[in-house]
Amino acid sequence: MSVATTTTNTTVLAGRLWAPPSERTQAVVRTAALVLGFALLTAALAQFRIHLGFTPVPITGQTLGVLLAGGALGWRLGAASQLVYFLLGLIGLPFYAGGKGGWTNGTGGTFGYFIGFIVAAALIGYLAERRQDRNVLSCWAAMAFGSVIVYVCGAGWLALKYNYPIATGDVNPEIIGDQNAISSGVTPFLIGDFVKLVLAGAMLPAAWAIADRSAPPTE
Repeated sequence: MSVATTTTNTTVLAGRLWAPPSERTQAVVRTAALVLGFALLTAALAQFRIHLGFTPVPITGQTLGVLLAGGALGWRLGAASQLVYFLLGLIGLPFYAGGKGGWTNGTGGTFGYFIGFIVAAALIGYLAERRQDRNVLSCWAAMAFGSVIVYVCGAGWLALKYNYPIATGDVNPEIIGDQNAISSGVTPFLIGDFVKLVLAGAMLPAAWAIADRSAPPTE
């Protein structure tokens, strides 16, 4: 199979923009560069944050990196990029929101979201490989599914770690007042995540359109 054929048949954006080389060493370098590049993108976006006093989880830009990683890389590399992001922060690099890192920050209130990032990138990547990122509406739907995964994992961990009720009730008023996993881990982020979902859902189809127009004609 020629390089031109490989480029034509790629199913994710990264494959169209940077075709997988036939030589093994170059392929490994390409894979590492893509995974690390999107891990660094997520880390950079994580530094844009708004801290809310009533929840241990700040609003950040990092979920935009998650959505783009899954859509651009596919399920394997998308999930790998978010796993690398999580692990690099876990060993102490200042990659988490607010330039934080280390074991305590990685396994604290945001741990469920980190797991959700990996799963969401894999889901979005799976849908992207099935061409759900080629038009705005289907791409928005894929991004919405990914965002739901992040919420489920994040709120679930808050409920487990802090003994929060899921949606209603009050287990320990002296500690958490009237908070629950939904009000602390989902509701505050809906507007911000909706904006990021809309951005990512528009950026990927636009990038595909540009890549398709600039691709060399095939015989």
